[in-house]
Amino acid sequence: MERLIEILQELHDDVDFYAEQGLVDDGVLDSLDIVAIVTEIDSEFGVRIPPEEIVPENFNSAEALWALISRLDEV
Repeated sequence: MERLIEILQELHDDVDFYAEQGLVDDGVLDSLDIVAIVTEIDSEFGVRIPPEEIVPENFNSAEALWALISRLDEV
């Protein structure tokens, strides 16, 4: 999860990604950020996030995003 936090901090170094629980709902991440995150996850972790998984619930926190990566990595 540390690498994921680093990826997120590269986008917004002023956000506490360990604590924030509303990254999408609170407007911290926009659509361009999400595209960048999806691309980096594919590159760094070898996990492809399908379009149907790109929903706010999966991107609202680093924990939710890590759970998504872990779940998709098992498939």
